[in-house]
Amino acid sequence: MTLRDRLEKALVQGHENDIAHELYNERDHIDDVSGLRNAAVLIAVTDRPDPGVIFVQRPNHMRNHPGQVAFPGGKIDPEDRDEIDAALREAHEEVALERHHVDVIGLTDSFQSGSGYNIQPVLGVIPPDLPFVSDPNEVESWFEAPLDFVLDPKNRTTHEGTWNGRKRHYYEMFWDDYRIWGITAGILNNLGKRLGWHQ
Repeated sequence: MTLRDRLEKALVQGHENDIAHELYNERDHIDDVSGLRNAAVLIAVTDRPDPGVIFVQRPNHMRNHPGQVAFPGGKIDPEDRDEIDAALREAHEEVALERHHVDVIGLTDSFQSGSGYNIQPVLGVIPPDLPFVSDPNEVESWFEAPLDFVLDPKNRTTHEGTWNGRKRHYYEMFWDDYRIWGITAGILNNLGKRLGWHQ
């Protein structure tokens, strides 16, 4: 079975299971969910014997989430056809990932963030070792971390912090010198549960 077939089968089966109560989100910290801005991110899985996931690190000068590790992605623009179109556009703008290289599998659980976004993750498979080029205005660097590592709950720790006067929990993990935490780690937590990875 190909990697794409494995992921598609796991995603379909995962969304047939009623596990919404197990998923991490920040909606309880949001006063008005209707005011959230729509965004989309691409979870790009590399098709290799040990698949990886592509991440970007935001520059420190950015207004939103400076210096944080994220998936390629951003706000959905009026000209975008849908969430998938937005995620592919953003990935191309940020790391020069060509649309035709992305074999889109589908959508997984949206994530409502306390920073004001309704984020739709898009899962896709890409060829390995593509020649990514970072846009310095949006991406400080990019890296690939093993899929098995980032989806394994043993590699995440749970922490508590205060943001905007409210206590909240968040996930955190480290790969090499990169800190993957907050929204990105929360999306990985949810995806791992949906796919049944390490269950």
